[in-house]
Amino acid sequence: MTTQTPTEPRNSPSPPAQPKIHRVEVYWTTVTYKTVAVYVLLIVAIILVALSLALPNWYAAAYSKLSSAVGNPETEGAGVEQRQAKFVNLDGKVQVKRVNSVQWVEADFHTALDKGDLIQTGSDGAARIAFADGTEYTIKSGTLVTVEENSMGTDRPTSVAMRINTGEVNLATPNWSSPDSKAAVSVEDTTAQLRSNSRAAVKADPEKKENEIVVSGGSAEVKRGQERIELAQWQKVNIPTGGPIQKSNVLAPPDLIAPLNLAPIVVEKPKTSPLQFEWKAVPDAVSYTLRISTTAMFTKTVGGAKVSGTSAEITGLDAGDYFWNVTATDAKNQNSEVSETFKFTLATQGKTQDMVLEIVSTQIHGRVAEIIGRTEPGAALIVNGQPVPNISPDGSFRHFTEPLEPGPHTIVVIGQNRRGGTAKQQVSIVVPR
Repeated sequence: MTTQTPTEPRNSPSPPAQPKIHRVEVYWTTVTYKTVAVYVLLIVAIILVALSLALPNWYAAAYSKLSSAVGNPETEGAGVEQRQAKFVNLDGKVQVKRVNSVQWVEADFHTALDKGDLIQTGSDGAARIAFADGTEYTIKSGTLVTVEENSMGTDRPTSVAMRINTGEVNLATPNWSSPDSKAAVSVEDTTAQLRSNSRAAVKADPEKKENEIVVSGGSAEVKRGQERIELAQWQKVNIPTGGPIQKSNVLAPPDLIAPLNLAPIVVEKPKTSPLQFEWKAVPDAVSYTLRISTTAMFTKTVGGAKVSGTSAEITGLDAGDYFWNVTATDAKNQNSEVSETFKFTLATQGKTQDMVLEIVSTQIHGRVAEIIGRTEPGAALIVNGQPVPNISPDGSFRHFTEPLEPGPHTIVVIGQNRRGGTAKQQVSIVVPR
């Protein structure tokens, strides 16, 4: 056995020389995304504050543009709602069937209408629909219509249209801001395009195969295939099935005289007191039909008369609000369109609560009459159907009438005080020619 003596460390051979290593030490700090975002927002805020102080006008304009570009969801929703058609009058039974629905629902003032929706009125129903551009369609009783178009938008022409499946619809257009805006009403294969500030009545009777369009104001263009017909005021077209369109003139409705629109009528006993209705004569008319209703859509008639003259006396009405209009008829038994509708209020004269009302003087300024008078403080006055807006604290008042036609006139002043008392005064004037 051989034993090896351990080697002393000092006697051990030296290891080979290693090359000198130069070390680079790197120090870092952990920064989160949240911290970066905070610093960025802080810098942006400082810049915005500096701009708002240095250039306030530029900052306000830039902020307005940015807000408009980003958009406010509530404002956008309101804009969509304003572009929808809605009911502004409802009488009796009126139903709506959505374009994507199979059920009919009762219409109300919150119902918004879109393209393709159906509207149906019952035998006692009527409705007035207003589009966002101001166009109005009045749907008479027993009518079925379809909303064909409702194109709305800011800074561009609007386009609305309705199809009459059966029944009768009146259409009125406003004074559009864009001359290229359109409002149409169609029946079968015929379309009437109304111009600005125009009115028309459309009737469709599929059973009798009789359709007609009457223009009562402004003008319209009627189209069917290659046929093009211009209609002016008080002209109409008959649209027979399978035959050419026939154009003719129609009888104009009468202008109403009394009771004036919005005028109160104060009597002791409304039920037995006779009420006088008057209107202007229409050339070629041989008779007139007066209608009185408690509703603006005339779904409930409570009085009327058919007379050969231009006035009628009616009794039997209770105190309340009423609407009235007149239709003219010629020798061929053809009826005019319905006249403008006036509203009046029938009130009971107070016996123990009379009020102070005095006409002090009148002055004529051209065709306008100035009425000077005195009443009680806080009273309400109506002069020839026009409310008096300014009554002094001491009860004195001055009122200027609408322009009057040359000739004699009777100015009627009706008032009511806070106690419920009423008074009526009238004065005759002559407007020089």
